[in-house]
Amino acid sequence: MPSQKRENLLNLALEATDAERRAVPELNAGYNALSKTWEVIVQYQGDLSFLQEEGITITILLFNYAVLIIPEHLIDFVTSLPQITYMEKPKLLFFADSYGRSISCINPLQEGVRGLYGDGVLIACVDSGIDYAHPDFRNEDGSSRILSLWDQSLQGAPPPGYHLGSLYTREQINEALNAPNPEERYALVPSRDTTGHGTAVMGIAAGNGLAGEGATRGVAPKASLLVIKLGNPDPADLPRTSQLLQAVDFAVRYSLVMERPLSLNLSFGNNYGSHDSYQ
Repeated sequence: MPSQKRENLLNLALEATDAERRAVPELNAGYNALSKTWEVIVQYQGDLSFLQEEGITITILLFNYAVLIIPEHLIDFVTSLPQITYMEKPKLLFFADSYGRSISCINPLQEGVRGLYGDGVLIACVDSGIDYAHPDFRNEDGSSRILSLWDQSLQGAPPPGYHLGSLYTREQINEALNAPNPEERYALVPSRDTTGHGTAVMGIAAGNGLAGEGATRGVAPKASLLVIKLGNPDPADLPRTSQLLQAVDFAVRYSLVMERPLSLNLSFGNNYGSHDSYQ
C-alpha cells in the first residue's frame, strides 16, 4: 500500500502491473523480475544489520544513507520500520550531452530535410589541442575532418607569417592516420592533447558521433575543423595573450581565405584589468 515514507514514483511503481512497468523504463528501474526484488535507496537511523536475516542485501553509505535489495513481499515491512525515514527507487541515468542538446534547442534544428549540421561552416577551437585520431573527427572513409592543426608548442614549421609552433595540413594528418601504429603516427604528426580539454570541447561543438554510432554527436557534426593548440616556446610557462592573439588572427585569416563562416571557441582567459567597483 502507498506510504508517505516512500516517494510517489516508488509507490506508483509498486502499484503498477508487470506489463505497465515494462512499458515505462523509469517505473521498472530497480526491479529484478527474476529474483522478485527491488533495489531502493533509503535514509535511515539506528542499525539496519538485522535486515540481513530477512535476506535483504544492505550497502551502507555515508550520512545515514543505504542501498537495499529487498524481496518484493517485504517492501511494506521495511518501509514501516522506525529505522527507515525515507525510501526511493533508483533513477535511470543518461549521457548529459543528450540532455544538453535538447535544452539548447539543437535537436529541432537538425530535424527534417533542412536540418542544420554545420555544412560549409569552419569551427576553430583554440584550446589544448585535439586527439586527431578520434573517430568523431574523421569522415566515414577514415579521413580527417581537420583542415589544419597549428600546434604552437612544437617548434618546426609555423604557418606563413608567424614565428612559433608547427602547422600540420589535412594531408599530413591523413598520412599519419594511415600509419600502421601509433608510434609512426605521432612521428609524422606529434601533436597531442595531453589534458583532453580541447578534444572534449571540439567534441561538443562538432563531433560527428562515429565513436558511438551517432548517439553522442556534437552541435555541428558536418562542419570542417580548425585546431590551434595554444602554447609557449617555454614548456614550463603558461600560454600568453600574445599567443592567443596570433591564434585568433590565424583562425580569422584562414576563414577569409577559405571563404567560410567561422565559429571560434576560446577556452582560455584571465582576469586582468580593473577590479574596483567604480569602473
